[in-house]
Amino acid sequence: MKAIQLKQPREFSVIDLPEPDAPAAGEVLVATHCMGICGTDLSGYLGKFPFFRYPRIPGHELGVEVLAVGDGVSHVNVGDRCSVEPYMNCGTCFACRKGSSNCCASLDVIGVMTDGGLRERFLIRGDKLHRSDSLSWEQLALVETLAIGCHATDRGKVQSGEHALVIGAGPIGLSVLEFTRLTGAEITVMDMVPSRLDFVRETYGIRNTVQFRGDGSELEQLQQITGGDMYSVVTDATGSRQSMSTAFQYCAQTGTLVYVGITTEEIGFVHPVLHKPEITLKASRNAVPADFGRIIGLIEEGTINTDPWITHRIGFDDVVTQFESFTKPETGAIKAVINL
Repeated sequence: MKAIQLKQPREFSVIDLPEPDAPAAGEVLVATHCMGICGTDLSGYLGKFPFFRYPRIPGHELGVEVLAVGDGVSHVNVGDRCSVEPYMNCGTCFACRKGSSNCCASLDVIGVMTDGGLRERFLIRGDKLHRSDSLSWEQLALVETLAIGCHATDRGKVQSGEHALVIGAGPIGLSVLEFTRLTGAEITVMDMVPSRLDFVRETYGIRNTVQFRGDGSELEQLQQITGGDMYSVVTDATGSRQSMSTAFQYCAQTGTLVYVGITTEEIGFVHPVLHKPEITLKASRNAVPADFGRIIGLIEEGTINTDPWITHRIGFDDVVTQFESFTKPETGAIKAVINL
């Protein structure tokens, strides 16, 4: 059975694996049909993601088919199409007991800490599969990305009519945008890349877009958009130390700043920029199980349209030669997927 392993940063290898065993109690054997390439995968490839362990078979944004089920699994059947919730939590730690399985003390994320779905077949816990009767493999692979944005938006608690700023218009920023627009907030999107801002204007009808140039002009634009009040909720999806360190200046008094991007570098700020306006600073990690069912329903009913997201598609045999191109802004990828 073929798989692709990231042996170390920037070094992929096609490897042979033995066939998986029959599923044990609580397990399901699945076949991977589609994998979304996430910012985590790109950062892991570049050696910049703090939780990535090498060597690793990547792949946590997945559309899979059920091949066999173990005893005790009743919510999915052979032939079902599923999205994968890739967060393997313990179920017993403090976070799990309070319903925050996304922050499990011993969390293993497949494709990051343990091997993921960039292989033909693999075993997974049955409770981590979320079925749909109608979504395509590609749509199922995008559910996890959307779940990140869903959880981050819930963390920010933006209200209808408030000004909300999304910094970074990559896939995670777009997933935040999807759920922020459902709140009825007045949305502004800021990014360094003009083509990404064009995308959110054309696809989502976002009127307020700001290109970050680093010369202070963006601050003036944001003040103008909000009438000087700035933003009740700012969500930084960049993973950039510089952006995350300076995002406080965009928050309104008593506003909230949510970090959904992640960096290995140190973030720095002088305390008064947090204290004086009484800003609430939050992190947002992964997602919770309920997010997956909600998102599948929203895609099925047409509230969320994932079609414009996918700008690049490659096959399994193209990964080794083409993956690095998606780390380069000039490639123009909004979202790339691997069809197995």
